[in-house]
Amino acid sequence: MPSVLPIVESASASDGVAAELDLADLASDSIRQADDGWHAVLRIDGTQHHLWLKQAPRLGAAYAIELPLEDADFEIRAHASCRLWRAIKGRPPGPLLHQMPAQQRKQLALSLRALDGHLHGASYRAIAVVLFGQRRIAGRAWKTHDLRSRVIRLVKAGLALMRDGFRALLRPYLARNRKVVLKIARAFESNPSRRRGQTMT
Repeated sequence: MPSVLPIVESASASDGVAAELDLADLASDSIRQADDGWHAVLRIDGTQHHLWLKQAPRLGAAYAIELPLEDADFEIRAHASCRLWRAIKGRPPGPLLHQMPAQQRKQLALSLRALDGHLHGASYRAIAVVLFGQRRIAGRAWKTHDLRSRVIRLVKAGLALMRDGFRALLRPYLARNRKVVLKIARAFESNPSRRRGQTMT
């Protein structure tokens, strides 16, 4: 994940400017060991900060954030570092970089649920009933129902996400991901042009 911060041990700062990062208070369910090191979630005033260490944190050790300039995700990690620094200093961390709007997050959740139904063989109508309720579908012809087109778009968006779309959304600023992000965004449009001869159900 681009916002994960690499943490390394360092000599204690003596200039009076550095923020004090105490990893000894991490709860047992907030840190886990993996093949590549230790992953931790540091919670400060309700905000989560994701950290990665090559070695297990030690009591009393001083830590620094490592930000290699050649890192493709340098911009995101630098922003996450500033948010962590503000939180440690008791200041509001500020917004996330490239934060996804609430409406888009809602659409993503719907697209994943629609994709799950599609992969299990459910018809578009059955998916619509689960997502939007039977009352919104009853009494109207399904072939011309606006929810039918919406469900089709949600399934398409879900398929795009499944095909590396999630990675593109995590790094929308990279040139190679812009086409994927645009494709997913178009799938969420409220009135996309409909193809002639559609026979989807």
